[in-house]
Amino acid sequence: MAANRMMSDIDYTRTQLAVFFVILLLAVDSINPVKMFLHVFPQVQPWHIASISIIVIIYVFISELKPILYFTTKVFFHYILSIFFRDVQIVGRDNIPTHGPVIFTSNHANQFIDSLVVMCTCQRTLSYIVAEKSWNRNIIGHLAWAIGAVPVRRAQDSAVAGTGTITLIKEESEMEQEIEEIPVIKVQGNGTCFLSDLNLADKIRLSGSSHGLKVTKIESDEILYVRDPEEPALVSYTDSPVTFDILRHVDHKVVFEKVLDKLASGGTLGIFPEGGSHDRTDLLPLKVGVALIAYSALDKDGLAIPIVPVGLNYFRAHRFRGRVIVEYGSPSYLDPSTLGAYQAGGSERRKACNDLIKRIEDGMRSVIVSVPDYETLQLIHTARRLYQRREYTVSEKQDINRRFAEGYKQLLLRTDGNLPKEWLSLRDRMIAYQKELSDLGIRDYQVSGLDRELQDRELPDADSVLRDMRLPYRLAHLIVVCGLGLLPTALMNLPIGLLARLYANSRRKKALANSKVKIKGYDVMLSEKVVFCIAMVPSLWCLYGLLLFFFTDFDGPALTLSIFSMPVFSFMGIMAAEAGVIDAKALRPYLMRIFPSNRRRLATLPAVRKDLQNNLRKLIKQVGPTLGRVYSEKTIDWKMIQEQSKGWEEVPHTPVTKKNE
Repeated sequence: MAANRMMSDIDYTRTQLAVFFVILLLAVDSINPVKMFLHVFPQVQPWHIASISIIVIIYVFISELKPILYFTTKVFFHYILSIFFRDVQIVGRDNIPTHGPVIFTSNHANQFIDSLVVMCTCQRTLSYIVAEKSWNRNIIGHLAWAIGAVPVRRAQDSAVAGTGTITLIKEESEMEQEIEEIPVIKVQGNGTCFLSDLNLADKIRLSGSSHGLKVTKIESDEILYVRDPEEPALVSYTDSPVTFDILRHVDHKVVFEKVLDKLASGGTLGIFPEGGSHDRTDLLPLKVGVALIAYSALDKDGLAIPIVPVGLNYFRAHRFRGRVIVEYGSPSYLDPSTLGAYQAGGSERRKACNDLIKRIEDGMRSVIVSVPDYETLQLIHTARRLYQRREYTVSEKQDINRRFAEGYKQLLLRTDGNLPKEWLSLRDRMIAYQKELSDLGIRDYQVSGLDRELQDRELPDADSVLRDMRLPYRLAHLIVVCGLGLLPTALMNLPIGLLARLYANSRRKKALANSKVKIKGYDVMLSEKVVFCIAMVPSLWCLYGLLLFFFTDFDGPALTLSIFSMPVFSFMGIMAAEAGVIDAKALRPYLMRIFPSNRRRLATLPAVRKDLQNNLRKLIKQVGPTLGRVYSEKTIDWKMIQEQSKGWEEVPHTPVTKKNE
């Protein structure tokens, strides 16, 4: 990752000059200021200067402990990301306010990695709100403390199973007047003990649901009332009784005070409003906490804090050497005129907070590509690659992906889920094209290369010689790269990599079993791999150091150099392995030609792609004008577009599935 992601270009240049200037002074005795001073004043001993230096270092370290810990932890995180990610790209960093308090709200798709990515791509000093459950974990808790995170206890982390079963019954008028005009839902229990098991403000969570319903009144052991969230997607009315969990009320007053103090002093806060990480392709319902923090800051300190949405768009999120695009959106500002409604409390406060939550959600959707499922997301990426006429920048790719996603949602709304036949036909052909690429083990960008190779056969003899040299060159390059990376990869990386995969998979299964929102639990895998490697990689280096100490005749300097070289060899092994994988993928089309049937399939791919490309562009040209701004406007207010697409989740539609699976 670029150095200027941690500091400005001029600061980085100054740091480089200072470091090499100090090295120069240390290397040449005649200009070494310490040795010159000792020569002029022989009564001063070297240990005198060393003692003073140690005292000053300790004083500076103690007085600037928090900034030093934050900076060193950030440097460490940069190193981690450079190992586990092939590329980290940033869009919209100019949307980040350069001074004053800021709240960053991000989607939560990759557990602990999410906060690392935002922290390392943001020039501001971030304080994150961390779940107490994570804070109490070794390594994670220590790193969270080092960056000044604030632990918070979550109700779902201490959920307990309720006694008996319950059924939800919609209640109206009578109870609404009794409980501050709050719309409520009646809960009928069967074998329950509401009076002894529950208190007011506790929540109940139905089996299979991720949302808790707040208890507003307990009438008896078998009848209570909960607040109606007024969001149909959050409540499931069932005819048959279901089991439930009890979520105890958690007082966040102390946490709020710490957070407000940070914001009042001009600090920044990072928060994941979804509450927990997940591996879905759309946002979970947002928690109200971020709205309460924003209004509390306005009420207590008069601060209308900008709320900056952050979109984390991962590619191969749970795998080693994946990619991520970090997009910072335009900040939203709290309207000071709504403070009166917040201060009034009751239903007015809820309405003000819910309105702000909706604005925050719109902002977050404007920096991600939200679709019904992973297969649809893959289809959108394929459509973008087929549609584009030139190489796009990162921001342009994100823009086109979002246009496809929002256009798809608007088509669903307009057709009530009955998509045009030409779209369904084209979709099926694109899915078949994806599957053919997967079966042959090649990527879409390699298909155009197949077409060029067919054209190369008609080149003059001199040019055909260069064409024929491609395969031997790629083979030679692969052999050299594998040769360089074989030993460090086998000794330094392979044992840890295999163990990390097994460990992460076991943690994934555990997280999936305890979660109500995860699909496959892939969001925890990379984080667990990182935690495992942070602990085990230095342990492996120490083991090799002990083996060298006991079984070789290395002297002190040679042993020290060997141990300190291990991180370098490990990183070289990673880079060499990645280069080898790239070469192997490039050789795949050549190897597939060995089999006649595959040769014929490869030969037809360029024509299939060209036909899909023409049909897609024709369809977009036909349907696009009916989609309005998504198609015609060069610059789009995505929050407005998101408003137009609301309700698409409730439209029935045929899910995207791969053929012949």
